[in-house]
Amino acid sequence: MRIGIGYDIHRYAEGRPLVLGGVHFPEETGLSGHSDADAVLHAIIDALLGAAGLGDIGRHFPPDDPAYAGADSRVLLRRAQEMISEMGYRVENVDVTVIAERPRLAPYIPQMVLAIAQALSLEPDCVNVKATTNEGIGAIGRGEGIAATAVALLTER
Repeated sequence: MRIGIGYDIHRYAEGRPLVLGGVHFPEETGLSGHSDADAVLHAIIDALLGAAGLGDIGRHFPPDDPAYAGADSRVLLRRAQEMISEMGYRVENVDVTVIAERPRLAPYIPQMVLAIAQALSLEPDCVNVKATTNEGIGAIGRGEGIAATAVALLTER
């Protein structure tokens, strides 16, 4: 078994759609980033790559590479899973915590779980998504952006 931890943070950016966990949040301010800035999927990708000893998301999907401009992070997540599979591992489960003052995430968590599970070819009960606030502390608490942490467990196939 191999365990990896991931973290990502993005600041809000007017004029961009908000995408978290592969789910679009209509009428919400999006996040700044080279791809779709999905902090949830980016944290999961880093957890998966870390568990496999493959470095981090920036190594495989560089933020200065035009190929990833506006990229759908679900595609990047699937590619990370393929790299892990090529090494002889499979994803057993993923656990994510989203840290944000807004928007209210609870109504979207079931959709996020399904989107992540589908992207990783997992049963939904192998994906857990939680949300919390930063209680008004720091940049996240001031509502300047959204962060996510993730942990992933890999096993040999």
